[in-house]
Amino acid sequence: MTFECDNNFENQNSIIFRISLENLESMKTIFTILLSIPLYLTSTAQQSVARQWNELLLDAIRVDVGRPIVHARNLFHVSAVMYDAWAIYDDQADPFLLGKTVGDYTCNFDGIAVPSDEILRKAAQEETISYATYRLLRHRFKNSPGAAISLPRFDSLMVALGYDTAVTSTDYLDGTPASLGNYIALSCMEFGLVDHADEDFNYDFEDSYYQPLNAPLNPGLPGNPDITDLNHWQPLTINSASASRFLGPQWGAVTPFALTEQDLTTYDKNGNIYQVYHDPGLPPVIDTTGAKTGLNDYYKWNFALVAIWSGHLDPRDSVMVDISPGSVGNLTSLPASESEMREFYNLVEGGVVDTGYTVNPVTGQPYEPQIVPFGDFSRVLAEFWADGPKSETPPGHWFTILNYVSDYPGFEKRFEGEGALLDDLEWDVKSYLILGAAMHDVAVAVWGIKSYYDYIRPISAIRAMADLGQSSDSFKLSYHSGGLPLVPGHIEVVEEGDSLAGDMNENVGKIKLYAWKGPDHIADPESTFAGVGWILAENWWPYQRPSFVTPPSAGYVSGHSTFSRAAAEVLTLLTGTPYFPGGMGVFDAPKNEYLVFEDGPSVAVELQWATYRDASDQASLSRLWGGIHPPIDDIPGRQLGMKIGPQVFFKAQEFFRGNQHLLRVVQSTIRLSQ
Repeated sequence: MTFECDNNFENQNSIIFRISLENLESMKTIFTILLSIPLYLTSTAQQSVARQWNELLLDAIRVDVGRPIVHARNLFHVSAVMYDAWAIYDDQADPFLLGKTVGDYTCNFDGIAVPSDEILRKAAQEETISYATYRLLRHRFKNSPGAAISLPRFDSLMVALGYDTAVTSTDYLDGTPASLGNYIALSCMEFGLVDHADEDFNYDFEDSYYQPLNAPLNPGLPGNPDITDLNHWQPLTINSASASRFLGPQWGAVTPFALTEQDLTTYDKNGNIYQVYHDPGLPPVIDTTGAKTGLNDYYKWNFALVAIWSGHLDPRDSVMVDISPGSVGNLTSLPASESEMREFYNLVEGGVVDTGYTVNPVTGQPYEPQIVPFGDFSRVLAEFWADGPKSETPPGHWFTILNYVSDYPGFEKRFEGEGALLDDLEWDVKSYLILGAAMHDVAVAVWGIKSYYDYIRPISAIRAMADLGQSSDSFKLSYHSGGLPLVPGHIEVVEEGDSLAGDMNENVGKIKLYAWKGPDHIADPESTFAGVGWILAENWWPYQRPSFVTPPSAGYVSGHSTFSRAAAEVLTLLTGTPYFPGGMGVFDAPKNEYLVFEDGPSVAVELQWATYRDASDQASLSRLWGGIHPPIDDIPGRQLGMKIGPQVFFKAQEFFRGNQHLLRVVQSTIRLSQ
């Protein structure tokens, strides 16, 4: 169906319009608003209005429910309304939604009179951006658990900018930027009702057909006794709560920005339609016939690697590593086959085959070594890129990196690193649109793949295989063709006399892992950490907080790998160089202060990346050390991001170049002559 918007707000009957502009009496008191104005005036005085609203959006995401696909959509939609509010006044650029048909939605627009004076035009852009963003943010976060924090912040910024929040008209024909901004926001709200995300009036997203094939796993209890299919996703029950719902299994049908029909494969599974963009094909399935034993089974190799890498999360293990760009990064290619995958990842020692850089290309000098405990590096990496609860989520994380780059002293805001310097506002609205659209299209593509292939997560696979036994030696205890592969020193069988055997030898024959001991071994997160040692595999736990454990969606493919690689490609194209400004991006993790659910790191750690792709590669590896993804989820995700990032970038350029701005000028001229 096609959904058209009416340009007269007051005549609308849809509930969405009535709930999008709440009665001012429900806001926080003006006293509360005024108290927070100095904070915004101080912290944002040198930033564009687009940047100020982007920061508030990221803050709102941090106090909302951690739903990466929903917030990828929010980041895109907010960036799109900011861009449209800027583009409609520009002599060349085309809007994305305003006056266009996108998917099943048509937005009517009759043109506006654009001020010829540059100062007036800039003021109109800023006002239109602010009203559009303000209205959309208040709508999207009105039912957020953090609404009491976020909504007053939105109000405060409007007051600080000098705009009247009581202006609710959407009749842009009155010639006011405020009305146009309200109209743009309203159009995006309507678009959100027909983009197939299944958004309801409470801003919830319910799919109508997905049912998990496996009964839930309670990670607080040993083993995985109720799983029936080791190739498919399993919900979790945490702290006696109801089983986790699969997040967004319908998301493959959401209207994309740049993904095309040529990228799409449509599947019918059990009478339900699944839409998969850039289909990576079937992941490895477990062999329970005995044809491939132990590590020869590709499925088992993948999940055994996650279990083994869990044993790297202890700073006391005496392994020291140089984590500077002089030793880490500079991958020249990604594996394209099973044999290349096995060579690419170091099964026992961790990490991948990379070379680092001889010199910093900006300074011409070698990168200074940074030697830290391997256990600290792996833990900080897992925490920094976790992007779980109380974070800006993976897509938002890359917005913080974009803002970091934009703020770098001496950084020149030239599109693709060439041409004229852009002012802060033009740089921000263009870069946000590209990155937001890329994160949005990644969410569409990744969750389409996740829902169709419905692949298992490590906690389910490792525990389920451990329950079966070991698959390496038919002459040893507990042999089962579907069991975990044995790796001496890392994955073994409990024998008599073992410290894990139990008082009555009740654990003899079970599988044990040399791994992170889990949250039960953390007495106080402020002062203790679990460490690594031999544990029963039935009790294995990802390196995550106990209230989270693992994301509520299938594993294949990795969202982190895809979000990150797409963002890295965007930043590389946007800035015209693969390198961070100055030849190195950094993040500081202070000693004994940074880690959240256990103490650490034991020394100060500075994450360092020469290029955006290096940062992306570390984000991918963090999910293996974090126990969230095996390699088979990672590499297809990186490859997918390599496609989507440039695809979005070049699509966005079509809007920046514009092909309908002359029509807008004609429309404006006609209106002025009437």
